[in-house]
Amino acid sequence: MGKITFITGGCRSGKSRYALELANAYKSRAFIATALPIDEEMEKRIQAHQAERKGFSLTLERPYNLAGALEDLPANTDVAVIDCLTVWLGNLLYKYGGDEGETEEIEAFYKALGRPPCDLIIVSNETGLGLVPPDPESRRFRDLSGKINQEVARLADRVFVVFSGLPLCLKS
Repeated sequence: MGKITFITGGCRSGKSRYALELANAYKSRAFIATALPIDEEMEKRIQAHQAERKGFSLTLERPYNLAGALEDLPANTDVAVIDCLTVWLGNLLYKYGGDEGETEEIEAFYKALGRPPCDLIIVSNETGLGLVPPDPESRRFRDLSGKINQEVARLADRVFVVFSGLPLCLKS
């Protein structure tokens, strides 16, 4: 059974770069991307991230159903990088319209983490360090992302927070 490494931190803190550095120690690498190209700016971000991950043998574009993405990894995969949980959560909230249908997908993901098919490196933004958001939807996003991060950190073998490009180990 695979080991889970969880990497969190602020936006543009270097989380994804650190995840890729860790993944480069493995031979057979997969990348599970959660972003949707919803506008031109996001398309450019996706293209930049794609350029950074040359050498990955497989990329799965999965804006939803991360549990299914883990099931779809080839048996010879040594490590999979999931980037990122907060983008995934935003996709789920948009897809389900805030009617809490996203909780089934979140629970299925937690269950899949109980038996990872390979080593996993999971990236997520830490959204709880700023101001309390002014509207209910944003507060719900912040609250859910905090709960997801806590649960993934609990399930993880190693946890890092990245500040200004520098990883700090919180759990090993």
